[in-house]
Amino acid sequence: MRVALHTKVRADLIDEYEAAHREVPDELVTAIRAAGARQWTIWRSGTDLFHVIECEDYARMLAELDKLPVNIGWQARMDELLDVAHDYSAEGADAGLPVVWELP
Repeated sequence: MRVALHTKVRADLIDEYEAAHREVPDELVTAIRAAGARQWTIWRSGTDLFHVIECEDYARMLAELDKLPVNIGWQARMDELLDVAHDYSAEGADAGLPVVWELP
């Protein structure tokens, strides 16, 4: 499945946000893959962030990551940098953007 998300980085913390993503902990990358993610890409336009995640089961992925200390620490850091954060808890599984059109 593919999930698209829209978040917003704080305008005064764009550099810090991008720096953090150049150094995502290997332990977190491993955990995200183990939770079923095959791909995760983030694009930025100004302060708008657009994510596309390819995974087996998005709700299950979030539930598995929700309990891991490495993810809890990462999400706390992201909360400092974002104006509009995605709810990365299992309850946030419905936060994806709705599909409007897809190339047939």
